[in-house]
Amino acid sequence: MPLEFSGWEAYCDKSKHLKPGQEPKKSHGYIMYHGTHKSNAPAIISSGFRPSAGGTLGPGVYCSRNINKAMGYPACAPNDRVILKLRVRVGKVKKIEGQSLNLKTTWHQQGYDTAWLPATASGVGLEEDCVWDPKRITVVGIAHCTDSSTKSSLESLIKQGSQSQDPKVKDLKPCKGCGMQTEDKHTMEKCWSCKASICPFMKNHVCQKKRK
Repeated sequence: MPLEFSGWEAYCDKSKHLKPGQEPKKSHGYIMYHGTHKSNAPAIISSGFRPSAGGTLGPGVYCSRNINKAMGYPACAPNDRVILKLRVRVGKVKKIEGQSLNLKTTWHQQGYDTAWLPATASGVGLEEDCVWDPKRITVVGIAHCTDSSTKSSLESLIKQGSQSQDPKVKDLKPCKGCGMQTEDKHTMEKCWSCKASICPFMKNHVCQKKRK
């Protein structure tokens, strides 16, 4: 939603769910999905992900905002597949397409935390992400599991884990201006009319001069 602050506009993106084709914003947290065998799910929930040694986007943990992408992994019987719902703190994101394809597997060496391959560049019409540091990922739910007993057991593990806060979550602090949880401090600006210090991501700002 565009917001006008005495001459400039800012766009506030509080959604944790990205629309198809929408580029992830630096330092935001988003909901994504990861497919795994039901025998591996307990260890992932309890101890975290183990990054793959390679893949389309090189080493890292693969996930997607599109659950249909996650439903294709791993190659096992459908009843053995579990889709984990994740909260991913993407950090600094590199969009892989066009001229950026030369960084397809070396993006982390250039200082990026996550690589994003849009659906238009994936070749299969489904986007995917690769996260370098598994500590940026938290399992928050079970999006798909055909075995109700297994699903219940996994959800109990998630609940147990949520009771002990992930130390990395402490890096997310509320902005003093807008209140949004973010890793990086928002740059405070001066209202061009009343000179009050405001955050461009605030829902609104009532200019002090206009009150008089």
